[in-house]
Amino acid sequence: MNIVAISSVLAVALFTSATAFAAQAQAPQGDAGRGKAAFLRAGCYTCHGYEGQGAPATGKKLAPGPLPYPVFSNFVRTTSGQMPPFTVATLPEQDLADIHAYLRTFPATPNQSTIPLLQDIGR
Repeated sequence: MNIVAISSVLAVALFTSATAFAAQAQAPQGDAGRGKAAFLRAGCYTCHGYEGQGAPATGKKLAPGPLPYPVFSNFVRTTSGQMPPFTVATLPEQDLADIHAYLRTFPATPNQSTIPLLQDIGR
C-alpha cells in the first residue's frame, strides 16, 4: 500500500469516528417541562437543588451548562459514588433526556464584573 492509499484509509477512518462521536454527543430530543417534573419526581432536587445548582455537602452542580448528554447519561446510569445509579427501570430513557433538556434551560452564570452591586464593593 502506498502513502496515498494509507492516507485515504486513515482519513475515512477518522471521518467515520468523528461523525459517530458527533452523533453521540447530541442529546436525544427532550422536553424541559416534562424534565422539570421528572427531576422532582426522581428526587434529584433533594441533592442538586431545584435548579440543579448543587451544594458542597449534598450534590454536584448540574446547571447551568450540564455535561454533554452521553457523559451525563453514563454517569447517571453507572455511578458507584454517593449517588445511586438510576437504571432504565427506575428512570426511563425519555425521562433522562427530558431532565437533561430541563437542565439546559438555565442561563449561564453572569460574570461578576458585569454586576453593578459587586463593582461597588470595596470602593
